[in-house]
Amino acid sequence: MNSVSVVGNLATDVEMREAGEKRVAKFLLAINRPSKDGGADFVGVSAWERQGELCAEYLAKGRRVGVEGYLRSHSWEEEGKRRREVEIVARRVEFLTGPRDEAPGGDVVPFEPAVA
Repeated sequence: MNSVSVVGNLATDVEMREAGEKRVAKFLLAINRPSKDGGADFVGVSAWERQGELCAEYLAKGRRVGVEGYLRSHSWEEEGKRRREVEIVARRVEFLTGPRDEAPGGDVVPFEPAVA
């Protein structure tokens, strides 16, 4: 089974790219480590087609999201060295902070949706 669910903050802005006839949004997600010393792990995320377009339109560096998807690895040659990367291919991206949820100083505060 290849399934992953994480919650983190965007460490970069979303970048839209053309991949053949499809469009993909890519961003780096900072995921806090559950240890006493803290720290974070940084994982690339790709979101395809309409989901990617929504990410590019509404997300920016610092926003909190939940991502559900699967892992995919890539390898390539760069300057004579073999490189490898593992990324999350998003099946679903849930926006956990809204576009107006920045507090003074740029900190992101939790998003509370309005209840009708």
